[in-house]
Amino acid sequence: MKKNIIEFIIIVAAFFASPVQGQQNKQAKNPVIFADVPDMAMIRVGNTYYMSSTTMHMSPGVPIMKSTDLVNWKLVGYAYDTLVANDAMNLTNGKSTYGRGSWASCIRYHKGIFYVSTFAQTSGKTHIYTTENIEKGPWKEVSFAPSYHDHSIFFDDDGRVYLIYGVGKLKLVELTEDATKVKPGTTEQTIIENASAPAGNNINLQAEGSQLFKINGKYYLFNITWPRGGMRTVVIHRSDKITGPWEGKLGLQDLGVAQGGLIDMPDGKWYSYLFRDYGSVGRIPYLVPVKWEDGWPVLGANGKVPETLDLPANKSLIPGIVNSDEFTRKKKQAALPLVWQWNHSPDNNLWSLKERKGFLRLKTGRLDTSFLFARNSLTQRTIGPLCSGSTSLEVSNMKDGDIAGLGLLQKNYGLAAVKVIGDKKIIVMINASTGKAEEVAAIPLNQNTVFFKAECNFTNKKDTANFFYSLDGNNWTTLGTPLKMAYTIPQFIGYRFALFNYATKNTGGFADFDYFRITETISTPKQN
Repeated sequence: MKKNIIEFIIIVAAFFASPVQGQQNKQAKNPVIFADVPDMAMIRVGNTYYMSSTTMHMSPGVPIMKSTDLVNWKLVGYAYDTLVANDAMNLTNGKSTYGRGSWASCIRYHKGIFYVSTFAQTSGKTHIYTTENIEKGPWKEVSFAPSYHDHSIFFDDDGRVYLIYGVGKLKLVELTEDATKVKPGTTEQTIIENASAPAGNNINLQAEGSQLFKINGKYYLFNITWPRGGMRTVVIHRSDKITGPWEGKLGLQDLGVAQGGLIDMPDGKWYSYLFRDYGSVGRIPYLVPVKWEDGWPVLGANGKVPETLDLPANKSLIPGIVNSDEFTRKKKQAALPLVWQWNHSPDNNLWSLKERKGFLRLKTGRLDTSFLFARNSLTQRTIGPLCSGSTSLEVSNMKDGDIAGLGLLQKNYGLAAVKVIGDKKIIVMINASTGKAEEVAAIPLNQNTVFFKAECNFTNKKDTANFFYSLDGNNWTTLGTPLKMAYTIPQFIGYRFALFNYATKNTGGFADFDYFRITETISTPKQN
């Protein structure tokens, strides 16, 4: 028996030490980021890659991420703190900008300056942000009307600067040399009458998401389109002149992985960065290898999106994209790490990490009607395929009508919270799976500290979440009913963990959060 055990151990050790197994362990897997990072734009500066993305109505906005291997990314900054100060962005006077805010961005590096641009229906403008230090800032901002949809800024070799934009019919406009405004006297022109044509005539989503590149003297324009009854599709056009004529072809049609562009590596390899709609976790990034044939980029492995890539293995999204936070700060540390974003623009007078050291304090300063209009909700992405977020909440200073806790933010949201009714405190679970918020659990709370947890399962688009509560932080009990998560267009963003506190009757109360902890696993606590 002992001999058999030893032989078995040797076989297992040999298997894991084999070149094939070692190679598999070192390979990257798609998606390269299993989290909501849509509308990516990407550049390489030396040996470093930088990427901008979309977070819509979140503040700060236009996240900037950094990588040295194209696979493992970390947040290094944001292009802006505040997109625009109006009711929609501030969640005031009953207005919001869910599903809008800032949309697809463009990132460029030209003569020592980083340029990040976006556009917004919320402001009606095109916004261009510049900095010499993309990781530390500061950023300068200029904006001008109109809001150029899904634009791509391009610095040409002759010193001229262009902007391509549009849906279906793609147009070109020239900017000033410093890219701060439309060049006076310029004439807007249509360069491609029907950019969706390579994907056929029966189109549901006309070509958009323009990203322009110049490689070996030729211009290459990437777009996404969506044939009716089909899937999200990459179309590519090329031309010898930026003004055309342009010839187009189908670039990729697999798994709905589409919208993005090209990136080269220092060793001469090429990849296309794209994303995929993946249910309630959001729109998740993929990489596909690129070969060049007859002057065209050929995407994928035999036209397919590969599961593995000849790139370094994926590491955890913790701490680069999401992270736990004990809310303790040293003197020179930022008040909030980059993983956090507010739902819309915050009121900075109503939150603090200083009033009670080691705690996030969320104060009420107005009356609200629901979780979706609660200002100063602090959020982080959920991540796939599994994740869990938990917090400890101290409720002794909440007032009658206050509601505070841990939520999963989307139109069809769910939350676990403490609700104060008169002099009583009640643990509640609110489930809006159907689009209508329902209080499905109510349990009396007879102490001032309570613990909440939300667990999400995005495996194969299962898209379910469960909430739990604990009175001691160790023993967890299921709270309410499972949340059926759904990616909805009104919010246009993947589900997010949210710490919140809002008032429905009286202002001046506050709730203290001791920590937020995120993991890439879920458990099976006892049922209530």
